[in-house]
Amino acid sequence: MGHAYQAVGWNRQKKIYDGVLLGAILLYLGGFLGLGFATHPDATFETMLIRALGTGALLLLHVILSIGPLCRLDRRFLPLLYNRRHLGVAMFILALGHGTLSTIQFHAFGDLHPLVSLLVSNTRFDNLAQFPFQPLGFFALIILALMATTSHDFWLSILSAPVWKALHMLVYVAYALIVMHVVLGVLQTETSLWLSGALGAGVLWVFGLHIVAGRREVRVDLTPAGVEANSYVDVCALQDIPEKRAKVVSIDGERVAVFRYDGRVSALSNPCQHQNGPLGEGCIRDGLVTCPWHGYQYRPDSGASPEPFTEKVPTFKVKVEEGRVLVQSNPQPAGTRVEPATFNAEEIDV
Repeated sequence: MGHAYQAVGWNRQKKIYDGVLLGAILLYLGGFLGLGFATHPDATFETMLIRALGTGALLLLHVILSIGPLCRLDRRFLPLLYNRRHLGVAMFILALGHGTLSTIQFHAFGDLHPLVSLLVSNTRFDNLAQFPFQPLGFFALIILALMATTSHDFWLSILSAPVWKALHMLVYVAYALIVMHVVLGVLQTETSLWLSGALGAGVLWVFGLHIVAGRREVRVDLTPAGVEANSYVDVCALQDIPEKRAKVVSIDGERVAVFRYDGRVSALSNPCQHQNGPLGEGCIRDGLVTCPWHGYQYRPDSGASPEPFTEKVPTFKVKVEEGRVLVQSNPQPAGTRVEPATFNAEEIDV
């Protein structure tokens, strides 16, 4: 967490992460160029570099879209989520290089402005075999540019979390445009079954991961809805909540993170105020609920961040009866302290 904006706040983990990322990108580009010239000795350097940058960006985009659902399925992937925006910016830089070089190579030497030429040089929208695929990539690049330029927390604060999140959900629109760009472009001229199979496998992987993770999330929302105001809802047994962690439940359509720690139980609204991260998938660290996405912290009894931070989330009243945890359906205002429920160790085994 930080209460003042910095251009980039590199800590040791970020430096290692970015160093590995940069090394992997350079290794990929070098390997692609070497293999490309070995198999296509007559190709120009510009053409090979365009392909290397484009395929590199597409691979990174698949990795980026896989991180979210993988973290839902296995917490060991959370370190990737912590710096996912770095991956996004790196992917955009590769895509920008691919788009810039392609525009120069194919549109920079005519009478029209290169961007105008890109948009109007092919208007055969009624012919699938000759469909103008380049504008699809251009529109995808605009979306990626908006996401990259608003990736810093400064823009998150200016736009608000819901607007920022909606903007960055456009990555799925960009992904669809890029897939069509590749299918209608490269695959029109390439006859390689390996290339077709690789792209198809990538699409199936992304959609499959999201479906599996989504089905797990649906189970959470199948808990009681339509409960009476201010009534207490039996959400789980004490033993269902790991020590210093939470169980996420749904009460009247709202997700609640119920934490057990040091003989106490507290309940908070699940979305983190930073990027709507899942607080319930985090843990109690140094006495504070710690979001697994970017480390934002809240006091479990009040939902307020420690000073000088100002983030707050709603809290819920909690009771423990005969080893069962009951949560009041109505949330308290964000930052309101609620006395934690207490229990005896024997109740965990009830």
